[in-house]
Amino acid sequence: MKIKSLLVLLTLGLSACTGSKYAGVPKQYQELISQSMQTAGSNAKELKKALKQTPTTQREGMAFLISYMPERDAKALTADFLLENVDYAYKARAEFPWAKEVPNDIFLNDVVAYVNLNEKRENWRKDFYERFKKYVANCKTMREAIDSVNKNVRDELLVDYNTKREKPDQAPYESMRQHMASCSGLSILLTDAFRAVGIPSRVAGTPAWYDDRGNHNWNEVWIDGKWRFTEYYPSEDLDKSWFLTDAGKAIKEDLRKAIYAASFKPTGSYFPLVWDKDIRYVHAENVTDRYTSLYRAQLSATPADEQHVDLRVMVFKDKEHAENSGDRVATNLDVFKGEEKLFGGRSTGATQDMNDVLTFKVEKNQSYTVKFTNGKGELETKNVEVGDQTTTLKLYMK
Repeated sequence: MKIKSLLVLLTLGLSACTGSKYAGVPKQYQELISQSMQTAGSNAKELKKALKQTPTTQREGMAFLISYMPERDAKALTADFLLENVDYAYKARAEFPWAKEVPNDIFLNDVVAYVNLNEKRENWRKDFYERFKKYVANCKTMREAIDSVNKNVRDELLVDYNTKREKPDQAPYESMRQHMASCSGLSILLTDAFRAVGIPSRVAGTPAWYDDRGNHNWNEVWIDGKWRFTEYYPSEDLDKSWFLTDAGKAIKEDLRKAIYAASFKPTGSYFPLVWDKDIRYVHAENVTDRYTSLYRAQLSATPADEQHVDLRVMVFKDKEHAENSGDRVATNLDVFKGEEKLFGGRSTGATQDMNDVLTFKVEKNQSYTVKFTNGKGELETKNVEVGDQTTTLKLYMK
């Protein structure tokens, strides 16, 4: 009996060891980590080193990253890269009150994650923590922290929107070196800034608007138990932006015209990248329903009116420079009907997204006058006939 009991105990002990191959790692990651180790090949030594050297209190974060990282990362990332990333993610969670309240699954996927899309893997975490902690040091709530980072990110990083950037999928330091980025590059910068101070964030966007007018990416932040959207150049409030009218018409069932939110952890679907349609390892959720719902709510708050259409106004340097984002000029202008002033506004300038256009709701089949100050400081007027469809008016400073 004693020998039989001893054999049973040894068998149980071996099973226990087999089930906990990686010490301090939750059960759900054990097999996934083994698979990543196999994928990593000769780089498995770096992943094992990272897992072994991670403090016990941070080990689930490291296990999460190793379990779900793309093949390119399993074969290339160093232990030092992963250790610093995880360490500073947990540092932010311990330091900032809002970060402590983030559910674990959101924290792992949308704070600990070191990357957004397919951008170059750069070691931004410590630098961004040190850059942005000063802006949230006196914040008490998640909302205050979101607003503070959003309002200061441009002046801290000195990067602006510009279609002359080297590539759309720039990593943070690629954009900072050029001082320019696409909407995708700006979204990567802002999400990394949020994550650095414990604010859950992810990149969202669409490969194409409903009318095939082009793609656009922006940011989402997790607050009060739900995701809300913002941008590098923030609007006056969350879930408020020039693009909601377009996003509200997205088509969920259309791969190109749906809206996606990027995820580090696999979701069963991927984020279609317009600059590399062969990439499938950028995971995503289809979040179209939330944007169409927001748009419907916006419409329901405004009485239906079939008598008005959009008048879109863009201002450029001159007729020879009216194609690129940098050709645009931000200037104040007014819209008149006869002698009556109807609207005033400011055109979008060189650093704003090309799809962001100053738009007014005007009556169909009417004549209007737009007045603005040109490059010589002179008041200039431009007459425009509006029919029964959207009209785009281009103005020139000289």
